[in-house]
Amino acid sequence: MKTATVRDLRYDFPKIEAWLAGGEEILITKHSKLIARISSEAAADKPMPPLPDFLARAKKTWNGRFFTQEEVDEMRAFETGEP
Repeated sequence: MKTATVRDLRYDFPKIEAWLAGGEEILITKHSKLIARISSEAAADKPMPPLPDFLARAKKTWNGRFFTQEEVDEMRAFETGEP
């Protein structure tokens, strides 16, 4: 188990990243007190949650209606009072 400081994270991250790639667990300290533990295994164990279907959400919200750039410009001019 390796130990690094917050300063090491900020200024020497490639070293920390190499340790993680090697499978090391890293203890992060600040003012000689343990504040975090980093392990590359934790990220590999949990799969990322699926992203929401943004296109389906937009279709449901706008019912397939999308504005053209000209319509957006007209609305913006009306709202701001520009000629």
